[in-house]
Parts: sequence; C-alpha cells; structure tokens
Amino acid sequence: MSARAAVLPVFVPHLGCEHACVFCNQRRISGQEKPASCEDVTDIIRKSASFLPPGGKRQLAFYGGSFTAIPIPEQEALLGAAQAAKARGEIDSIRLSTRPDAIDDTVLARLRRCGVETVELGAQSMDDEVLRLSGRGHTAEDVERASRLLKGAGFRLILQMMTGLPGAAAASDIETARKLIALRPDGVRIYPTVIVRDTALYDMWRAGRYREHTVEDAVELCAQILPLFEAAGIPVIRLGLNPTEELTAGAAVGGAYHPALGELVLSRILLHRAEALLDGIEPGSRVTLAVGRGRRSQMAGQHRENIRRLTENFSLAGLEIREDEHILGEIALVSIEK
Repeated sequence: MSARAAVLPVFVPHLGCEHACVFCNQRRISGQEKPASCEDVTDIIRKSASFLPPGGKRQLAFYGGSFTAIPIPEQEALLGAAQAAKARGEIDSIRLSTRPDAIDDTVLARLRRCGVETVELGAQSMDDEVLRLSGRGHTAEDVERASRLLKGAGFRLILQMMTGLPGAAAASDIETARKLIALRPDGVRIYPTVIVRDTALYDMWRAGRYREHTVEDAVELCAQILPLFEAAGIPVIRLGLNPTEELTAGAAVGGAYHPALGELVLSRILLHRAEALLDGIEPGSRVTLAVGRGRRSQMAGQHRENIRRLTENFSLAGLEIREDEHILGEIALVSIEK
C-alpha cells in the first residue's frame, strides 16, 4: 500500500441522481447492481482488516451517486455507520461524491456533523453547452459556487472533469482545466469519455450523433491538460476509468477506455518533451536521452512507439535511453553524435 490513506470504496450507484447524464451507467461502471446498505458499510470495513497492513490510514469513500441528494434519512444512516467505525478507530476519514447543485450551507453543516472531511464534485465541464448536451442538469456557475462553499467551510475539495463529452472540443476541455485550476481544488480526477453500453451516449453514437473520443484523442489531449495541473501544484489522483471486469468484458464499447490510460498519457508527455529537446537536430545523429529512474519504459512508449516516432521524425541514426536518478527534470539530452 502507498503512504497515502487506503481508500475503502462503497458504491451507491445512481442514488440521489435526479438527472440522467448521457454517459452514465454506474452499475456497469462500478460492476455493482444495487447500492450499498449500512450493513455493507460495516462489512467492507471489517473485511478490509484482513488485507490492509496494521497502522495504515484508511478512508471510507462513497462513490457512484449524488450523495447529498439522497434522502436525508438514508444519508445519515450510511454516514452514521461510517462515523461509528471512525469512532472505533477502524477508519480515519470519510469521503463522498456529489453534484455541484446539491451543496449548500445546510448540507455542509450535516456533513461536518457526520465526520466527512473530503467532498468530490462532479464538475465534468465548465462549458454550459457541453453540460446541457450531456444532461448534467447543473451549470458551471454551480461548480464555482459549490467549490467556494466547500473550501470556505474547510473541506478538502476534489473536482472531477471529463474530456470528449458531446459538444466539447480540445480547446473547451483545456479551458475547463484552466477554470478548475482557478478554483484551487486539493486534487482532480480526469475521466476521458467512455461509451458504455445501455446509456444515452451509446444510442447517440450508434445513430451517428456523437463522434467517439478515442484513446488516441484522450492521450493527446490529456498530455496537454495534465501539465497544467502539475504546474499549478494540483495532484491528478486518477486519469481514466478504473478498469473493471465488466467494462473490459464488453460494457465499454468505445471511447477512451484503456486499462493503462494514465501510463499512455505520461509516455506522450515525455515524447513531446523529447521532441522539444531534439528540435533542429541534424539528420543522421545518434542521440542519448536520460530519464529518471523507473521511467525508461514510459520514454520508450508502448511497443517502443516513442522510439519509432522520434527516430523517424528526426531521421536519427540511433536513439538510446538511459535512466539517471541525478537528472534535473523528467528528461535530459545527454549526447549527440554523428
């Protein structure tokens, strides 16, 4: 396990969701058919004790619905089970996900009373037309307002965004990233759009009313977006849907679904940085690049694609990649020979 808190996920698919987002089928995405109960919360925490190392931090996280839009008695029952476990020392913190338009001062007071520390908001886009076409039912202003309320009340804020939604373009997705950065979240998740079976987006795609946001589209776009968050000191805690057996087995029928999407994006970023280093190099050169320890395979690319592209595009006679823990930055040009 990492030094960060181990996350114990509790899925409440579609609970509190009054709007039918065109891309969403939480049951297929999470692989769970029915929402968790209070008993499930207790059981998940109990079972975690058998595989998590003693002494590590543990965070219980409610995912898959709009938690603060669930009827209040159900919210308080689920949070009560989590809070009781926290009081017993079985978990250290509580996280939940919700909609931007389901946050107000009354909601925040309830969450604070129930021991919640982190709230994730599904912003998805900061373009109102993209939000409308995606069936989100909220506006970019709702995202800004809810973010200010959460930060002002002392909650940790995680924002989620999606790329490639209906009506979106690369420029509008990059602008969404810039607007989310301005809200100063404690972290972000980036979910390039996946076409999931049994969704409105699936029907739109089959009817030719939605152009697929491919893995290549997502990799190239996220290779531009990820450095924006990094430069702002905002961690990207997830890039791409978490692979599940159901998605891999056919529920994901198109779009940007890849079990190693984050690695592909990091590899593409290194490719672009290598291209900048080699700009203007004399054809026929033999080049040695250095990257940090453990990043050689990222630099080489999947199936050595980065090596192939650099060699062909710059007409290199040879390209070697070394690991060097002492280099400053992610990549360095070590030598050029003729």
